[in-house]
Amino acid sequence: MHMRRIVPVLVVVATALAACSAPASPPQTPTPTAPRHIRLPMGFIPSVQYAPFYVAVDKGYFAVEGIELEFDYSFETDGVGLVGANKLPFAVVSGEQVLLARAQGLPVVYVMAWFQQFPVAVIAKADSGITQPADLKGKKIGTPLLNGANFVGLRALLAKAGVKAEDVTVEAIGFNQVPALSAGQVDAVVVYANNEPIRLAAQGEKLNTIPVGDFVSLAANGLLTNEDTIAKEPELIRGFVRALAKGIQDTLADPGEAYTISKKFVVELKDDAVEKQVLAATIDMWKTDQIGYSNPAAWETMQATLLDTGLLTTQVDLSKAYTNEFVP
Repeated sequence: MHMRRIVPVLVVVATALAACSAPASPPQTPTPTAPRHIRLPMGFIPSVQYAPFYVAVDKGYFAVEGIELEFDYSFETDGVGLVGANKLPFAVVSGEQVLLARAQGLPVVYVMAWFQQFPVAVIAKADSGITQPADLKGKKIGTPLLNGANFVGLRALLAKAGVKAEDVTVEAIGFNQVPALSAGQVDAVVVYANNEPIRLAAQGEKLNTIPVGDFVSLAANGLLTNEDTIAKEPELIRGFVRALAKGIQDTLADPGEAYTISKKFVVELKDDAVEKQVLAATIDMWKTDQIGYSNPAAWETMQATLLDTGLLTTQVDLSKAYTNEFVP
């Protein structure tokens, strides 16, 4: 009787001792995940205007999100097409490109507003008498193309001032706005407010500048993705937006540091007062209470302008064209 009662106890103890004496399994080291390499069409050339991207890369904000970023300074429409075809997940574009692409059936979606102010302006010589949008009536105005951000910004500005399309002469002059204005070929030209006016002023030119953003709100430059990426990789979008938002925030907080970091990415960039003014003027266009937020009214105005110009022939569903879902 006693043996029957003792044997099970001994078996349990022996089993426990065997377990204690067995060598412990080595801890499993998680396999590091390779960062996701992403080529990002930027739509311009290397410039201090892209400081938030440079800051976010330099400070490791993209790396923390598992993203390895490659800057592709190609034409904006190329980026729209690649994202629309789901060959790339992201591109940096201007607002009008989003609606034009949606109208063509491309499933692109704008997920983050980078610029809160449309960066286009009209400039004229100081002695031209052109100081307000209404002063453009009866004038000859040069713009690079009869489409794109410059043309759309001009038409929105004229409409806001009550100046009809037939009240002005608009000429496509290529990207020769400065020589055309200097030579008197046109009365005014359409440029980017954070670029040409600053460079011309540094050369001693006396100008009157009419920023479009001072008169009308339009959906400006921001981050584009597509419906497939939203459906399958929402966290990739959140991570990208999060990293860029930190880069914008840091640039706003310390422009001097951002400029120094930008010199690592833009080889031509030196300690140049003009380039620092360009950065300062660009920063003014990013300021907002909520980084990344898209203003619905700006999209409505953008669509109305595109319809007015004939660049857009039918309305698109704005609720599918942009979203604030990913804004931190």
